[in-house]
Amino acid sequence: MITLTTDFGLRGPYVGEMKAAMLRVNPDIKIVDVTHAVTRHSIIEGSFVMGQVVRYSPEGTVHVGVIDPGVGTGRKAVIIEGDQWLVVPDNGLTTLPLKQVNPRRAWTIDPERIRKFIGWRISSTFHGRDVFGPAGALIEKGVSPEEFASEIPLDSLVKLNLKPRKEGNIWHLRVIYVDDFGNVILNFENYGKPKAVELPDFGLRIPYHDTYSQVKPGELLALPGSHDYLEIAVNQGSAGERLDLKVGDKVRVRLVQKS
Repeated sequence: MITLTTDFGLRGPYVGEMKAAMLRVNPDIKIVDVTHAVTRHSIIEGSFVMGQVVRYSPEGTVHVGVIDPGVGTGRKAVIIEGDQWLVVPDNGLTTLPLKQVNPRRAWTIDPERIRKFIGWRISSTFHGRDVFGPAGALIEKGVSPEEFASEIPLDSLVKLNLKPRKEGNIWHLRVIYVDDFGNVILNFENYGKPKAVELPDFGLRIPYHDTYSQVKPGELLALPGSHDYLEIAVNQGSAGERLDLKVGDKVRVRLVQKS
């Protein structure tokens, strides 16, 4: 099985071209579309989405992710082997998925060597179709990365700085996802179960609960959500719109512990 996560959208031919190229390389693959609606160029958002899908995928799944604002530059196209496979641009997209795959080896794809498998010219602006998709299809087919890639150290991979930082009693966090309901997900795990969450920059103290309906419609709350990250939400409303927050924004948080 191969999963696809991109920021290509659905209006143009890009997703179809990518799938066609993959099926041309390996007609027997099962392709699962995760999403093609990642916010354009948002590596943080793409990393979150891929991390969650990897978390629940079976061993051996090949995950192809293409959120690639640096396409055509010197950034590497990489393959990571672990309990599952990642095929992505080396721009930080692997940051959260790597936590789930138990990585063992990594390679950088050689466009000239992979070209012999696909038989067409590699575009300088569409590596999803010409590099990442075919590489994922080849791996799922059982072709060794050694046939079209060169091994690199795992610690050379680009990582995003998504580690929470604490100063005094304030946590400095970032928004890593805002879902279609407007729930704001922050890069904070394993924080316990506070009584409330304060957002000093907004002058807000909001209750912490297990689910949305524990506050009235239209009211703010904090909760663990379904991904175990700290989440800010509005029952039957949008916290993203209420607080004017988007992926990548910095948020200061103070946890109010139970007395």
